[in-house]
Amino acid sequence: MSDESESRGPRGIQSVEVGGQLLKALVRSGSALPLKDLARAAGMAAAKAHPYLVSFGKIGLIEQDPVSGHYGLGPLALQLGLIGLQQVDPVRLALAELPALAQAVGCTVSVAVWGPVGPIIVHVEHGPTAVHVAMRHGTPASLRHTGTGKIFAAFAPPAVVNEALAREGELDTLQDPDFAAELETIRRERLSRVRDELLPGISAMAVPVFDGFGRLALAIAAIGPSALLDLSPGGIQAQALRTAAERLSQRLGAIGGLVSRAQA
Repeated sequence: MSDESESRGPRGIQSVEVGGQLLKALVRSGSALPLKDLARAAGMAAAKAHPYLVSFGKIGLIEQDPVSGHYGLGPLALQLGLIGLQQVDPVRLALAELPALAQAVGCTVSVAVWGPVGPIIVHVEHGPTAVHVAMRHGTPASLRHTGTGKIFAAFAPPAVVNEALAREGELDTLQDPDFAAELETIRRERLSRVRDELLPGISAMAVPVFDGFGRLALAIAAIGPSALLDLSPGGIQAQALRTAAERLSQRLGAIGGLVSRAQA
């Protein structure tokens, strides 16, 4: 091996990396697969894939259904996943993203989680553009009138949301068809948008971050002057928020396309 190739990084075991493609293919599929389909998804011939699956089966990473013969993730893979989820702190991961995100969107960004009575902002990162809003750590976010709150209204369990709306005095909201339609749009776009709703000249948008069980873990929001915050779903600022949220969701174990609204 040349000095140049050795300098590219630590040396690994190629066969482990090759076999790992089978595990990645199972994760992407979200379900058990027959040998032929699994091998194709991993980019290898079935004859090459089979020995790897036998070895993975012996240590519990892979499990073959005795009836269908399909291969799925085994008990060891499930245990590793659960332990990994227990070791990850969603808020800590999100805080590391905020400084760069604030610069990317050009305004203040925040992280919020579900607290004892509703959404609570747990951290605020100020961006290059000043925004004069009383938003700080521990500030509650209205489910009806803030970008952060609307993310929770859209993706948190309905029974919990309804109870929180009632505490906010938003009883009429529960029967408001316009609000229901807005929440459906938020679920579809994975983006909430608020223009001049609480304060004239101030707008906000927020995105959801999901955990490995498809549940809402937290919300990331951007807030700034309406003239500077582009609320279009395809805008640069919205894309920056989505990219950060997707990256965090993946680190929390979420699989693209499988996260969905939690049910009560």
